[in-house]
Amino acid sequence: MRVSAKVDYALRAAAELAAAGGDPVKREAIAGAQAIPVPFLEQILLALKRAGIVRTRRGPDGGYWLARPAAEITLAEVIRAVEGPLANVQGARPEEVPYTGAAAPLQDVWIAVRANLRAVLEEVTLADLANGRLPASVGALTRDPDAWHTR
Repeated sequence: MRVSAKVDYALRAAAELAAAGGDPVKREAIAGAQAIPVPFLEQILLALKRAGIVRTRRGPDGGYWLARPAAEITLAEVIRAVEGPLANVQGARPEEVPYTGAAAPLQDVWIAVRANLRAVLEEVTLADLANGRLPASVGALTRDPDAWHTR
């Protein structure tokens, strides 16, 4: 799986908002804390606002904050807000891509990949990130030494 800069920055920005505990956070503070270019962050925050994940207020007491409790916002939701579906093949859902012959099992492979992504990304919330405590199932995956090997 390739994680784009947009997804990485969106998750990092959302984690900063979760850590703020509901207080408005200035765009520049988020950008500085996570080394995110401000113009890129503006696009990300707008996408998160459109998705109903982030709220905003202008003015000296303004800023950005989560629209719902951090424990109710999953990483999958943030990813979908800025980049669309978790897994696609040539821009389409795996079940919509026709495969024939020897490649026919690829459809099942892509669906299994999507299911595994969901198993992690729909379980981890922004509160988990902000609190530094991931679900046990995710921790178990990272404790497997093979998980850390690149192949």
